[in-house]
Amino acid sequence: MTLFVGLGNPGSQYENTRHNIGFKVLDRLVNDFGARDISKTSFQGKLYRSANTFFLKPTTFMNLSGKSLLTVKHFFKIDLEEIIVIHDDIDLPFGALRFKKGGGHGGHNGLRSIDSLLGKEYLRVRVGVGKPEHKSQVADYVLHDFSEEENALLDKLILHTAEACKALVQSELHEVKSRYSLKSIDALER
Repeated sequence: MTLFVGLGNPGSQYENTRHNIGFKVLDRLVNDFGARDISKTSFQGKLYRSANTFFLKPTTFMNLSGKSLLTVKHFFKIDLEEIIVIHDDIDLPFGALRFKKGGGHGGHNGLRSIDSLLGKEYLRVRVGVGKPEHKSQVADYVLHDFSEEENALLDKLILHTAEACKALVQSELHEVKSRYSLKSIDALER
């Protein structure tokens, strides 16, 4: 079994924000896998399934993402090692893509929530969204839409990230890292 979790905030006002890149990648995966909606109110999120692969979009708002994930994990008896969380990362330039097992939350409230309820030993797909000039601007920055230039490249980034996620199910982490890691969006432009 594999559970992909895309982090983001529910509601149309957040749909195209940097914080919602996890939702966008998850939507692509749900579509690619032809997964069907098996959501229940108790899951506190949108849950989709295709065979033994699950896709979760918590609808609890970012800082409570762990609640939804914990419920689904227990309900389907999914091991922590089978969970892959896709999230925005301001410590990476826009379009960078990294993979990591465990580690700190880096100030990301969605990861902080998951870590506090489930522990840290899940796999993370870190999608770079860039960083504002000043630390005080972080909350505002991640809750704003991508720039026009970024938007023009977003589909390519989402597609590449979704392909990397599919590879994570079939390949070893080190293989996926060497094939799909990106330093920035420029690597996709070549």
